[in-house]
Amino acid sequence: MGSIIILHRKCGWRYGIEISLALGGGGSRGYAHIGVIRRLGQLGFEVRAVAGSSVGGLAAALMAAGYSADKLETLFSGLDQSKFFGLAPRDAPALLGLTGAARMLSDLLGERTFEDLDYPCAVTATDIQSGREVVLKQGRVLDAVLATTALPGVFPPKLYVGYQLVDGGVLDPVPVSVARSLAPTLPVVAVILSSLVDTGPNLPRLPLPLQVPTPIVERLTRLRIAQAIGIFLQAVDVGGCMLAELRLQADHPELIIRPEVGRIGLLDNVDVHQIVHVGELAADTALPELKRAFTWQRRLRRRYFPRW
Repeated sequence: MGSIIILHRKCGWRYGIEISLALGGGGSRGYAHIGVIRRLGQLGFEVRAVAGSSVGGLAAALMAAGYSADKLETLFSGLDQSKFFGLAPRDAPALLGLTGAARMLSDLLGERTFEDLDYPCAVTATDIQSGREVVLKQGRVLDAVLATTALPGVFPPKLYVGYQLVDGGVLDPVPVSVARSLAPTLPVVAVILSSLVDTGPNLPRLPLPLQVPTPIVERLTRLRIAQAIGIFLQAVDVGGCMLAELRLQADHPELIIRPEVGRIGLLDNVDVHQIVHVGELAADTALPELKRAFTWQRRLRRRYFPRW
């Protein structure tokens, strides 16, 4: 299972190599995962296992269910993002809901279980009753995705086999160790949607689940409650960024790809095609590190001496 180098017209080289992916959280920035995944595929990297937190968990589940990057870009670019966040009457207390998103995901995932997926997949969630991370890799995929994307306070927690689950990014923003556990002999590529340093203030706008005229939206976002929610989301993002860096130092992925999407708010309404393209650019930027990380010598060492 060594590296095979193949000539590639665009960049001059191409690897045939199996990897495990760890996809980080980041709300609306998550469309960048699509671009990274597509570009890695074009370069010959074959995903054999995937783990994700929050929106990374959503991307991981859809990938493992067989949806290509092209299909996902077409799908999400044709959806009205403002309709993702509707509350249902029986939802637990929360600012917004995931009714629209759950309906869309139900159409895509149906009753699939993790055992039905194309390759090993896991998503992380946080049990707010015990304060512990929960790794979901069995049972119905739809339930796991709704748990890992439940941003606390913003979306309702997901009740699941005795747990009260919220966003996996609360404890594990980029689940490198989980990805490695799914395929211990494979290198882990981590895709991170947060910035290394602060690039300036970016108070996210509060997305409204209904069609509301622009003047009313602008008026609502000036209210104290909307401003407070914006500050809360920014604080969540800052904390997640710091925790991600600490976890990366401890878990040591073989490669980090970091799309430049840090200025996008967690719940911003975005141009899907643009964010996907940013993901592709990030993979291209990582090409020199890709070459260094996946030499046959390093692959041999990882396979036979994984603790080195």
